[in-house]
Amino acid sequence: MIQVESLHKKFGKNVVMAGLELDIHQGGIFAILGPNGSGKTTLIKTLLGMVIPNKGSITVMDSPVRNKWNYRQDINYLPQIANFPGNLRVKELIAMIKDIRQKPSNEQKLIGLFGLEPFLDKKLSNLSGGTKQKVNIVLTFMFDSPLIILDEPTNGLDPLSLIRLKELIFEEKAKGKTFLITSHIMQFVEEVSDQIVYLLEGKIYFKGSILELKTKTGQSNFEHAIAAISTHNNHD
Repeated sequence: MIQVESLHKKFGKNVVMAGLELDIHQGGIFAILGPNGSGKTTLIKTLLGMVIPNKGSITVMDSPVRNKWNYRQDINYLPQIANFPGNLRVKELIAMIKDIRQKPSNEQKLIGLFGLEPFLDKKLSNLSGGTKQKVNIVLTFMFDSPLIILDEPTNGLDPLSLIRLKELIFEEKAKGKTFLITSHIMQFVEEVSDQIVYLLEGKIYFKGSILELKTKTGQSNFEHAIAAISTHNNHD
C-alpha cells in the first residue's frame, strides 16, 4: 500500500526526516506516533505530495508520488485543523467538495450519524470547533477510497461523536481500508490501532503491535509504554 525508502527532509538546518524507511501493507489501522518535531506531520504531507523530500522515494498504491497528483484521488485526508472558508454554508462546502472530487458520495448517512442536519444552512464561521470537526469528518469519509489519513481526528469531539467516529473507522476497516492516524489521545490510539509506528528524530524507532510495544518496554500500560519509548535514548 505504502513504501517509503530512505526519505530525507530538511527545513533550513532542521533535519526532520533522516533516512526514514516504512512499509505499510493494505488493510488495518496504523497509528503514527512520536514526540513533537519527530516528523509525523511532515511524513503525512510528503505522502500527500504537499512536502517534497530532499532525497528518497515514496510509492502509494504502486504509484510513485513524485511529480504525480492523480494517486491522491484514492486518498481521503482529514487535516488536523479544519480551515474552511467562513462565508460558506455547510451544505455549500459539501457540494463544493463533491464537485471537486467527482466521485460517488454518501454524505447523507454521515450527516445523520453526526447530527449535522440543523447546521447545514449555517455559515462555517458561526460553528463551534467540535461542529467544524464533524463537518471535517463527513468530508473525509463521504468518498469510498482505499487509504484514509486522519490527523488528530478526535479534536473537539463530544463523547457520542467520538463513539460514532470509532464505529465509522471499524466499519471502513472491515471493508479492507487502510488507515494512517495521528493522535495525542493514547486511549483512542489503543482502542483503534492494529500497529504502532513510532518516529524518533526523523526515523522509525518502533513498528509493531501494542502488545509488542509493551513487551519491548516492559510496561503493562500502553501510555507508560509510550512514555518509556519516548525517553529511551539507546537508539537501536
